Amino acid sequence: MSQTTTGALAPDAAVPAPSTPVAPAPEAPNQFALLRQRRFAPFFWTQFSGAANDNLFKFAVTVMVTYQLSVGWLPPAMAGLVIGALFILPFLLFSATSGQLTDKLEKSWLIRRLKDFEIAIALLAAWGLMAQNVPVMLGCIFLLGFQSTVFGPVKFAYLPQALNERELTGGNGMVEMGTFVAILMGNVVGGLLVALPGIGHATVAVACVVLAVLGRMTAQFIPHAPATDPGLRINWNPVSETWRNLKLAHGNIVVFRSMLGISWMWFFGAVFLANFPAFAKELLHGNEHVASLLLVVFSIGIGVGSLLCERLSHRHVEIGLVPLGAIGMTVFAVDLYFASRGLASGMEHTLGSFLAQPAHWRVMADLLLLSLFAGLYSVPMYALIQLRSAPTHRARIIAANNILNALFMIASSVIAGLLLKAGFSIPQIFLVVGLANAVVAFYIFMLVPEYLLRFVAWVASRLVYRYRVTGDEHIPADGPAVLVANHVSFVDAVLLMAASPRPVRFIMDHRIFKVPVLGWIFRLAKCIPIAPQKDDPATYQRAFDTAAQVLREGDLLGIFPEGGITRDGALQPFKGGVMKILERAEADGVKVPVVPMALTNLWGSYFSRIENGGAMARPFRRGIFNRVGLNVGEAVPAAQVTPQGLQARVADLLAA
Repeated sequence: MSQTTTGALAPDAAVPAPSTPVAPAPEAPNQFALLRQRRFAPFFWTQFSGAANDNLFKFAVTVMVTYQLSVGWLPPAMAGLVIGALFILPFLLFSATSGQLTDKLEKSWLIRRLKDFEIAIALLAAWGLMAQNVPVMLGCIFLLGFQSTVFGPVKFAYLPQALNERELTGGNGMVEMGTFVAILMGNVVGGLLVALPGIGHATVAVACVVLAVLGRMTAQFIPHAPATDPGLRINWNPVSETWRNLKLAHGNIVVFRSMLGISWMWFFGAVFLANFPAFAKELLHGNEHVASLLLVVFSIGIGVGSLLCERLSHRHVEIGLVPLGAIGMTVFAVDLYFASRGLASGMEHTLGSFLAQPAHWRVMADLLLLSLFAGLYSVPMYALIQLRSAPTHRARIIAANNILNALFMIASSVIAGLLLKAGFSIPQIFLVVGLANAVVAFYIFMLVPEYLLRFVAWVASRLVYRYRVTGDEHIPADGPAVLVANHVSFVDAVLLMAASPRPVRFIMDHRIFKVPVLGWIFRLAKCIPIAPQKDDPATYQRAFDTAAQVLREGDLLGIFPEGGITRDGALQPFKGGVMKILERAEADGVKVPVVPMALTNLWGSYFSRIENGGAMARPFRRGIFNRVGLNVGEAVPAAQVTPQGLQARVADLLAA
């Protein structure tokens, strides 16, 4: 095949022109409203039906080989392992190619071709089920893995084209929730149908074909999502292309570390999912229904955590939830170890007798909360990768992430097996993984301080204060801008961080960097210290040089033009530093809008000064959970900016 074509998936006359995407719909008020919009609902149900079909067929075949058929070359104890390996193998072999295809082709067309392919697989699988032909069924599992491999990059590359930044976290949460519900339903329904006396195999065959057809029908309504790199030359070598994609991702260190963080989450989750059957049988002394209950509880937790992300993030891509998720994963994995110790042994528990034991409710609570926090951990990371990756390379970066996920899941199986051979019990393995999660999370957060900073900002704006932001849509989603705000307290920068979906570099009085704890946070955030020119000319000039570099790189710069924290709560005159920043930007050929902001109701709080007194005295002088706010105004073009004009705009926002 030519390097400039895509073989069987090459566009033909039936492919819709990528230059005519569907016009964007009005912003959805919440994640559930997306299910009523064409840009999301058909895509959601398409991926839902595909995940359900994969797991229905896989589990039905696992039950058949384990309990119903006698296959000499495939012992029942190995069936689950072989089937899982066959499904995941395509992710290692074909992810690199699938990422290229997604970037090159129009996505709705590619999804429809994949669903056509799924129907063909389902028909072949139906024949294999009726004929009880195990090699054919295993071959179909491999083909379903291949289809899922190609669909993975399409799924995560489609969302940022269909949704805006404020909808991205909710959309990812819905997809994550839908995927785990589909997995759960597929496993449960597959197990029930295949066990039907006399008609089980035929019923599974019909169900697989019906799900594939339903998925193809919903795919027909997915709107166009134009190719992001239609001129891409396909590299069919998976090894060299995988390495190239990893290098692309490594070019943005936040994206690359997020990929590692997601892969670790799959490692963590795979250890628990793989050990549920043995854990239920050997430690909880339960039957197969108890093992299914653990899977149900785990899936519900992931779904709830995924849906909570939008609520807790106030509809932004809030990576501050990631450390919160990591903390919860460790706490409840460790508690699961202690909850599993000393459980009474005896006769095998049915579902009813298992639920009748109060000690078992603690185990289920740990599993539910552990998986809930895993949802909080993973969804913002996926959204961040989608938001921060270059659109022309987004699908290939996601494909590289899928390869890393597969490798980490394989590594989890190997390491868990080695620990079992070394004499570790299953609860001890849970303990080891939970403690390792704390170490890995801390390592990632130190390498990428943005996660930790956003966590601090999230805590300050949700727990220390009751924080309300209005007009945050005026903060540019991309490109350089200067954010200008009044200066009321020592945590003004932290609150502005919480309101912005993007990192902000702040220019600050050099003395604030000496404030205990807060100074460490500001240094971690790479804030820019400034001193009066007469006192320290070098620091003064370095601050403006660094500010110019921030804007040249297309980032956000935050400044407090009053030059210091107010001592009486009133807005002080704005100094002229902002004009010097804009003049440097104009000389560099950078167009920089200025966004006025007003922090409200902070005066008199713990972190602000008070009349005749200092800050950070009497922590409860205004009670707890103080209500504070931020009003964001429309951006002002640089040519219209004056210090007096900005001060007037901020004053108007304070009065709003």
